[in-house]
Amino acid sequence: MNVSIRLPQPPSRDYDIIIDSLPPIQIEGKALVVTNPKVSGLHLKTLLQKIEAKELYIVTIPDGEGYKTMETIEFILDRAFDHRLDRKSTFVAFGGGVIGDMTGFAASIFQRGIDFIQIPTTLLSQVDASVGGKTGINNRYGKNLVGAFHQPRAVYIDTAWLETLPEREFAAGVAEIIKMAVMFDADFFSWLENHDLHDDANLKEAIRRSVELKAWVVNQDETEKGIRAVLNYGHTFAHVIENFSGYGRYLHGEAVAIGMVMANELALKLGLFSREEADRVKALLKRYDLPVDYEIEDVEKFYDHFFLDKKSHDNRITFIVPQKIGEWKMIQNPDREMVLDVLKAFQKGDKRA
Repeated sequence: MNVSIRLPQPPSRDYDIIIDSLPPIQIEGKALVVTNPKVSGLHLKTLLQKIEAKELYIVTIPDGEGYKTMETIEFILDRAFDHRLDRKSTFVAFGGGVIGDMTGFAASIFQRGIDFIQIPTTLLSQVDASVGGKTGINNRYGKNLVGAFHQPRAVYIDTAWLETLPEREFAAGVAEIIKMAVMFDADFFSWLENHDLHDDANLKEAIRRSVELKAWVVNQDETEKGIRAVLNYGHTFAHVIENFSGYGRYLHGEAVAIGMVMANELALKLGLFSREEADRVKALLKRYDLPVDYEIEDVEKFYDHFFLDKKSHDNRITFIVPQKIGEWKMIQNPDREMVLDVLKAFQKGDKRA
């Protein structure tokens, strides 16, 4: 005996990404702004002049990957319950990628899911993390292994927030811009080679193109069953680096920069990428003082950690590598010794990389 449930199509979850000065934001119900002390001290007063809600509350949490935990999520949820938010309420993520990921995840599970808005204040979150609805937290097994796909109601990208951004944080965002270009747009990569992103007009153009590419990918594959996994170029290596360094030594974009260099070396081993192209990518990363070197303590342990990557399944590792600048290839379960040979070039004491 079968009993079937035939559900109607869900309402549209389309939303706009506004790249401009922050406009007035009207929220009908209660709102909870989630931010961190640094962003709050610099910009909260400006934000509050732009938001109007029935009731508005602020929750401040520590920033950094080390605080991207279930304990922090519970703290956010407790404040929402304290202020009696309900299903018509809205969470507002006001900060970088860590704040956005945690706010989105908290919104996805609060009373089984409520709206949230992204107002990213770092370059990395503006060009990547705030777009596409991936939310989550880290645990001792790895990065973003607990989470949900939960699309924001809107994303507001204002480059004015970046005026107080430290240079290191700025460069971390540039790494994600370079990632998008290497995977999907050779012309954009060439443009990046010839334009300084410290110029505001160039920066806005780079943000626009990066968001456009990200939106194109998400429109095809919201839940990362196919092409969206390509956005993880460099991340398979980067997530291990972040985990091994305790989520404190490297910013996410810095780890991604190293990861891209490692992925390029694997592409070279596979005969997919040229040394000239790999050197072009490395040179562009180095122009923004991004790290391109790393010393692996234990190659076998590093390799084993790949199996915790979200793209891996059935004990098969998946790597995203460039086929040439502007084109990508998904490699499943490459020869173990080949991957180890790539890692050995980054082994402590080895100067080949």
